[in-house]
Amino acid sequence: MNMFSAMGALLCGAIVVYAVWIEPYWIEVTHHRISAPLSSPLKLVHLSDIHARDVGRRERRLVEILRAEKPDIIVITGDTVIRGYTPEGLSRVLEQFDAPLGIWFVFGNWEHWEGAPMNPSFYEAAGVRLLLNRGQLVRGDVWLAGFDDLSAGRPNMQAALNGRPADVFTIALFHSPAYFDQVAGQCHLALAGHTHGGQVRLPLLPPLWLPPGCGPYAEGWYERNGSRLYVSRGVGTAVVNVRFFCRPEVAVITIGPTP
Repeated sequence: MNMFSAMGALLCGAIVVYAVWIEPYWIEVTHHRISAPLSSPLKLVHLSDIHARDVGRRERRLVEILRAEKPDIIVITGDTVIRGYTPEGLSRVLEQFDAPLGIWFVFGNWEHWEGAPMNPSFYEAAGVRLLLNRGQLVRGDVWLAGFDDLSAGRPNMQAALNGRPADVFTIALFHSPAYFDQVAGQCHLALAGHTHGGQVRLPLLPPLWLPPGCGPYAEGWYERNGSRLYVSRGVGTAVVNVRFFCRPEVAVITIGPTP
């Protein structure tokens, strides 16, 4: 083996180590601010695609981040589970989360595929509120509208918005971002996941592949019909535990009057 071959082998080995053992656990915390006429600022943490079997290295780091950020509310836009999970392991993960206005959760495709508990009492026992085609006033000026997944379930807009008071700031939670095409104009802020940002990327290039249900929404901010959408890259991984140039993400969004 000549020097160039040896260097190439070392480089490939380093990339594999980084993509398998480093980046999937190197969670990036992104901070955002939205101006809205709320009575006081609301600090929201958006999680998606946790894909957990139990409390492990990635989940422990996630809990450290949540405790440091001290959000008012935590929302999870689906895919908490992965193949091989158990309800007991999922409960041990979810019960680590804490926020004074609650932890709110909607189904993704993996909850449907893996037969996650449909009974809201299971999640309530872990301190999490399931919003499955249902809305909730989480404080006097903020309404959460939670939708079932577009690609594996049956989202119902009318049910999720039913009972919404007039003139409240409305946040729509759903997993597959393509549903934004239907929700845009019905909410102020929409939050989704599902894409993993592509999970494996090449520098300066768009994602090599995205799952069905993404539409034109890969990651970050989008706007349509007066509504804004944020698509998270997610916390966990699916299919293979690899990330490259696409770090896992916890999005912290502060909503309120301009300081």
